[in-house]
This record gives sequence, C-alpha cells and structure tokens, in this order.
Amino acid sequence: MNIQIFGKNKCFDTKKAERYFKERRIKFQSVDLLRFGLSGKEFDAVLRGVGGIDNLIDWEMNHPDITLMKYMDDVAAKEDKVYDNPKLMRTPIVRNGKQVTVGYCPEVWATWE
Repeated sequence: MNIQIFGKNKCFDTKKAERYFKERRIKFQSVDLLRFGLSGKEFDAVLRGVGGIDNLIDWEMNHPDITLMKYMDDVAAKEDKVYDNPKLMRTPIVRNGKQVTVGYCPEVWATWE
C-alpha cells in the first residue's frame, strides 16, 4: 500500500486522516498542499479518481473564486483555476495508487487494508 495524504497544515480533517493511518500502523506520505501543490499528472489522477472537478472543489469555502466558479460552465477553466490555487481544494486528498478520496472517508480507507 502506498498512501499519500495531500492536505493543509491547519485542516482538522487532514489531521484526522493522518491519525487514522498512524493508529493502524499504515505508512503514508504527507504532502503540504499549499506549499507543494499537486503535479500535473497527480492532479489529473485525482480528477479521474474523484469523478471530476466539482467533487474536488471546497464549495463551502468563503472565497471570491469559489463564488465565481458556482456560475461557470467551462470545466477546463475551473480545473485551471483550482490547479493554480490549491487552497480551493477540499482536503485531505488521500491516494492509494489509482484510488482517491477527498475529505475524511474512513469507511473507504478500511477497504484498502
């Protein structure tokens, strides 16, 4: 199992995800999303894994770009905006090979073990 957790330092769900894997003694790699972001290939893999850009965006965040994207129909423009500004993504993004979850999803992670 090769677990990667992409998250923000001050995100409680990211800390809960890290604690979930630590308690089960499952090794994982933690990546600060705001500092390092996602590479182009990782971003594409995450989009495929979660089923599109709308599932990756943190719609509850109070940010002018989020408000703008609610009215955008152009998927490519949304993807570019989120790729350029990783703080618009829901966290944690947890990858296990081609499997990806966004948010705190222990019921899915339990099936990975």
